[in-house]
Amino acid sequence: MRIMIADDHPIFRSGVKEILGREKDVELIGEADNGRKVLELARKQRWDVIVLDITMPGKEGMEVLEELRREQPNLPVLILSAHPEDQLALRLLKAGAAGYLTKDKAPEVLLAAIRKVLAGDKYISDSLAHKAIRQMVSGTAESLHEALSDREYQVLCMIASGKTTQEIGKELFLSVRTVSTYRARILEKMQMKTNADLIRYALQNKLTD
Repeated sequence: MRIMIADDHPIFRSGVKEILGREKDVELIGEADNGRKVLELARKQRWDVIVLDITMPGKEGMEVLEELRREQPNLPVLILSAHPEDQLALRLLKAGAAGYLTKDKAPEVLLAAIRKVLAGDKYISDSLAHKAIRQMVSGTAESLHEALSDREYQVLCMIASGKTTQEIGKELFLSVRTVSTYRARILEKMQMKTNADLIRYALQNKLTD
């Protein structure tokens, strides 16, 4: 197996690398500490799976996932995140992630998840599967942010992290007017009035660190 670990915390990467290094069939373990490096390494070398943290500098994890799916649709991407799965997992799976795993899981669960996505399957926990079934049956989203498009959700998280309209536009290659339009749509869909409302909601729902 050729596995890339993408996470901006060196100690965490080292721990995952040690766990994977014990497996006899692991041929290569690569490391990336930001979104841009993930894409660079993915283009330079062949990988069997990428273990991706959704919150990294350089590029937002959702954007990295979208680019990987466009460029290498058959490359499985397993999300390994500190965010609770009930906040982000379904959105990321819909965007093309092969699975979602939280960082508090045991090492053997990580290994099982990697092998499952390598086999062409999706990895989700039982609780997440139950949530997906509930949403499918009811036809409604359980949280306000789940009604947002991927781009709107991305802008919401960037607003919540304290970035200005100009900073968001520069990072996403959008005009200030376009970012403002996204912000207006977010406020309308979430029935809120100010950035402070959005930040408060994001913090309460653990959408940002």
